[in-house]
Parts: sequence; C-alpha cells; structure tokens
Amino acid sequence: MKILITGADGQLGCVLQAALINDDITAFTRAQLDITRLGDVTEAMNANRPEIVINAAAYTNVDGAETERDRAYRSNALGPRNLALATAGRQIPLLHVSTDYVFDGWSESPYHEFDQTNPLSVYGKSKLAGEQAVATCNSRHYIVRTAWLYSPDGKNFPKTMLAQSARDEVRVVSDQYGSPTYAPHLAAAIVELIETGAYGIYHLAGNGGASWYELTLKLYQLCNIGTRVRPVATSEFPRPAVRPRYSVLTSIQDPQILLPPWEEGLAEFSREVI
Repeated sequence: MKILITGADGQLGCVLQAALINDDITAFTRAQLDITRLGDVTEAMNANRPEIVINAAAYTNVDGAETERDRAYRSNALGPRNLALATAGRQIPLLHVSTDYVFDGWSESPYHEFDQTNPLSVYGKSKLAGEQAVATCNSRHYIVRTAWLYSPDGKNFPKTMLAQSARDEVRVVSDQYGSPTYAPHLAAAIVELIETGAYGIYHLAGNGGASWYELTLKLYQLCNIGTRVRPVATSEFPRPAVRPRYSVLTSIQDPQILLPPWEEGLAEFSREVI
C-alpha cells in the first residue's frame, strides 16, 4: 500500500515508518511538508498519489498553546482540514491522530469513543477542532485518540523522569490519571486499523490507567532505580494550561482494537533504554 505520513520526525511518525516497513512509505517532516499550507499539501498528494494518509503532525506544547493560540490552531485544526480536503478530493482515506485532552476529565469511568467532549485547554480545543474538520471534510476518516505517548526516542515523561533519577527524591503529580501509551504499540494498532476499512473514531491507548506518580513508581521499579518518589497534588505544580483530572481511555468500537496493558509498554520501554 502507498502510504503518506506527516510528522515523520515525531515519536509516532518514527515508529510508524518501522511498523509499515513492508509498505510503500513516503514520510514528511514538518520542514519537508507544512500541512498548514493547502497548496503544499495538494502538491504532495499530486506528486506521491498515496492510497492513504496518516497525519501524525501536531503542535503538542500544551502549556505553550495558551499563549501561542494561533500557532496551535494552525497546526492542529487548519492542517488537518487541509489534509482532509486534499484527500477527500481524491477519494483517499485519512487517519488523523488526536488526544485524550478533548475531554474535561470529570468522568468517574474511562472515556469511550461516544462520550461527550469538552476540552479545558487551548491545546485540547485545537485538537477537537481538528477532529471536527477531518470528519466534516472527508467521510473516509479514522480519528484515533491516544494519550500520554512515549517512546525510547524523543521528548516524553518517562525519559524526563529517568533524567531526574539521580536526585535523592522526585515529586510527581498523583491526582491526574490517564492511559500511558507506548508508541510502538500504538503504531501496530494503527496498522491493524487501516486494514479494516471501518472508518470512525477510535480510542487506541495503553490498556488501563495510572497516575503520573504510579507511572514513575513502576518505571523506577523496572529500571532498578532507588530514588524516592513523593506523590504531590497538581496544585503544587501550577501550569498555564488546565489538564484533565481523569482522562483514561477505553474503546467500545467495532472492530475493537486493544493495545496491551500500559505496564507491558513501560516494560518494553525500560528494556530499550537501560
């Protein structure tokens, strides 16, 4: 299959290329393809004639989006709209990657695909706008919501905590819960999804939920790190953007594609980085 990937130098974009090694892949970094420019997107479609497009490009600075609102919306809403328009005109499916931050976090149970969205931050609102643009402009769409993504490469929370492990003690937020997702597991699930032809919204995230504190405890255990981990409230780390208190994801879609438990992803990650 001829597949065009945007965001090729991001955590997901890199592992997607490895997961799709048997396909005919064209992968663009942001420097190579600016999806906020419709003309550039159209030119890329005409030159490469893909059979499906996977959009892994995004503005992911959650706090930065509060002050860089226009930049966040251009990358997370306008860019996906351009991809949706260009693919729809050629009857090409589009898979767009979104986030758990489209929810407000007030649920007492994991969010499924048909739960009401209500983002709290500019980042979450821009990602929801991107979802809506894709759904409106191209009926052949997969919208994949994931959460707390990490891999052995790139900037992410587990790598940050490993970098801080030389301290005597680290303080970690214990009252925010999500679904830690190992990027290679997500990439494998996306490969499975695009083979179904069943368009729609999907939640693909590490199975189960954890707090940042629980994630750090497990990571240090797997890596044999003895640094003390102290749980603290979100209020002790004031940030510009409001995060969902609870954004664990689950799936009720048919076909249901489930990732391994988040602990398995973290175990694989630890073996890669040790």
